[in-house]
Amino acid sequence: MRPLTEEETKVLFQKLAEYIGRSIEKLINRTDERHCFRLASKDRVYYVSESVMKASNTVARDNLLSFGTCLGKFTKSGKFRLHVTALDYLSQYAQYKVWVKPSAEMSFLYGQNVIKSGLARITESCPQYAGVVVYSMSDVPLGFGVAAQGTDACRELEPTGNVVLHQADIGEYLRGME
Repeated sequence: MRPLTEEETKVLFQKLAEYIGRSIEKLINRTDERHCFRLASKDRVYYVSESVMKASNTVARDNLLSFGTCLGKFTKSGKFRLHVTALDYLSQYAQYKVWVKPSAEMSFLYGQNVIKSGLARITESCPQYAGVVVYSMSDVPLGFGVAAQGTDACRELEPTGNVVLHQADIGEYLRGME
């Protein structure tokens, strides 16, 4: 495990800013304890408290499987891909939110995009291609994706038009994906 380089940090913060905006500072300077981002095996980025990070230094690298929360990983091309394990932190600080009807929940959890007929509510002034967190009507975070249409465009959209393009959901655990 090692600290992120300046370029890696920039790429990570740009990806997180798509979903949580300026709340990245709240992730690092938390009221309970300071947290940081560390790169571990297979280019995975972990979000970990400093006390856990210091304790993990006593374990040999070969024996250390994981520590903290895996936010995602860097691809071979240098881009950052968020994993569904980052959903807890994205949902706490999300700028734009989408709520889906109960009839559309299962469709989203099976990896499908959210269509207008399954849309219950959307945050006002959500721009097109913004990162959104998808919730059930009972405010349970289901996953995240990218807004295919802005809030204004959703009003005139046909019922089968895509509102949110699927990126990750909590059903991935059950489907056995990476």
